[in-house]
Amino acid sequence: MKRSETGALGEDIAADYLADNGYTIRERNFRIREGEIDIVAEKDGVLIFVEVRTRRSRSCGTPEESITEKKKERLIALAEAYMEDRDNLPDEWRIDAVALELDSDDRVSRIELYENVTDWGM
Repeated sequence: MKRSETGALGEDIAADYLADNGYTIRERNFRIREGEIDIVAEKDGVLIFVEVRTRRSRSCGTPEESITEKKKERLIALAEAYMEDRDNLPDEWRIDAVALELDSDDRVSRIELYENVTDWGM
């Protein structure tokens, strides 16, 4: 399976997981020239931008380790661009991440939801 296919599968799994955990999915794959937000959701009156990181092995590290300071800065800029382009959004917002690990049969071996990832290491 190609990397893009793995990413798309991970996003599908993450969207289902979020919906099962009370998130309402507003939009998927919001793209602008500077990048993409995987999932835009809402829960309890909070607008939530979700970064999905999927791995098939830990040879390149865990999914969480791939969320660098530079990536966090880009996610904040993308979230701000999204909010500038939309009306009637909740006042409160944050950026969450879903970390997924898949086994060789494309089954989820681990899934973790992290809230407010832009506060990590800051």
